[in-house]
Amino acid sequence: MNDNSTPPSQTPSDWGFDTQYIVCNQCGWGYVLPQGVQAQRCPHCYQSELESLGASHASDENKLANTAPPELVIPHALSAEQLSSRVEAFGRGIPFAPTDLTPAYLAQRLKRIFLPVWLVDTSVRATWQFEAGFNYQVVSHQERFSDTAGGWKTQELQETRIRWEPRLGKLERTYPNIPVPALEEHRALRTTLGDFDQSASQPYQPEAVSQSFVRLPDRSQEDAWSDAIPALQAAAARECQAAVGADHQRDFRWSPEYTQRNWTLLLVPVFTTYYLDDDKKPQPVYVNGQTGQTSGMRRASMKRAQRTTLVILAVALVLFLISAALALAGVAVPVLLPVGGVGALIAILVALGAIIPLGLAWQFNRSSPAL
Repeated sequence: MNDNSTPPSQTPSDWGFDTQYIVCNQCGWGYVLPQGVQAQRCPHCYQSELESLGASHASDENKLANTAPPELVIPHALSAEQLSSRVEAFGRGIPFAPTDLTPAYLAQRLKRIFLPVWLVDTSVRATWQFEAGFNYQVVSHQERFSDTAGGWKTQELQETRIRWEPRLGKLERTYPNIPVPALEEHRALRTTLGDFDQSASQPYQPEAVSQSFVRLPDRSQEDAWSDAIPALQAAAARECQAAVGADHQRDFRWSPEYTQRNWTLLLVPVFTTYYLDDDKKPQPVYVNGQTGQTSGMRRASMKRAQRTTLVILAVALVLFLISAALALAGVAVPVLLPVGGVGALIAILVALGAIIPLGLAWQFNRSSPAL
């Protein structure tokens, strides 16, 4: 693991292959790829082509906060069948889905990405105090009257209560691999993709990322440290509660001193793909590469709905013209007159129904959040 002082100098052998650093000028995401792999459209926003960015200029341009290789990697765990099922389910239930939103297109455009998470090890020396809660049972009796039971009966009741007692002590502990955000968008991505099981991580091997885009951190270790403190406090509170054998705890306070901070990276797996909306604008779709949780903007196509409305109106017009012709013929053949009238009524009802496709698409886009 790398010490908190300064990132190590970068050489091609750090990653196990010759690297190139690329960045998207649209969304600002920076990646590392093996040399020789052609930079493509950004697999995050799909709005812009990726541009080369030399490692020596990365820090100067503030595009990439750290280009050190990871220590641990959670591999992509979804099978081809599971992945296909996820992207197919994404488009299911969308009325008048965009013509580009098909399982085949989504599967064809899939890209593998790894996202970074900082892991920090630190030693902690602290004094602590909190209120420890211990469960105890209270027995009481309740009188109840029942005609069927023959009058008044006494019922014994057991109630669990909590006894609160102050506790204090000292702690000296090393906490390994506390995860903290390495990206500014970490919280949004967590909402989008869900959590990852860190226990499935494996030591970094170059082969694990050679066919993937590796997103590099845009938060420095110093900036990320503030997010580690609440996690460390929560871990310490759990351990102190277990140490005193309490069932509950409240008002945990401590005075920590942190030493021997060490940092490294964990890479977590993601799949991305996209579809084109009515304006031919790419709409990204994200899949958690470990759990399969899928997210993206689900939009109905107003253009498809409009075309359907026009078809229905055309059918209504044809029915109305035929009905009008039958009504006119009814002057000479009276039996055709009511047929023409019924046909005209049906044509009006069909024309009124033409608004339904537009209403369905509009309501879906208005009320349906991103999946």
